[in-house]
Amino acid sequence: MNPRLRAHFERELPQSLEGEARGEQDAAWRFLERAHILSQAHAWPHVRVHCAMFTFAWRRRDWREWLGQFPRLLLAGPGSLLGRAPQGNTGGTSVGIFTLMPIPEDLQTLLREGEGPSRA
Repeated sequence: MNPRLRAHFERELPQSLEGEARGEQDAAWRFLERAHILSQAHAWPHVRVHCAMFTFAWRRRDWREWLGQFPRLLLAGPGSLLGRAPQGNTGGTSVGIFTLMPIPEDLQTLLREGEGPSRA
């Protein structure tokens, strides 16, 4: 993950926590989804996002999401290492694990710059 992509990724996670602290649950989840999109090609960041989604679901008592994160946690690292993570997928249980999705325009440039083999 190049430094610019990592910096942007590292901003999305705390923004999620800040949104949650303000009671803005939907906004908090969107930050996690954005972090997920940025992390997919990089095993450790990808796993970190699914851990954050798992704990977010736990705090909200969203058992469907919480249970749905288990297989995602198991597949995130290997999927990234093997280049099998579906681009644009937002990582939650509202979409299939292997569903390709459009990437928001503001993230496309960051991802193009961050292409290459995963080192994290």
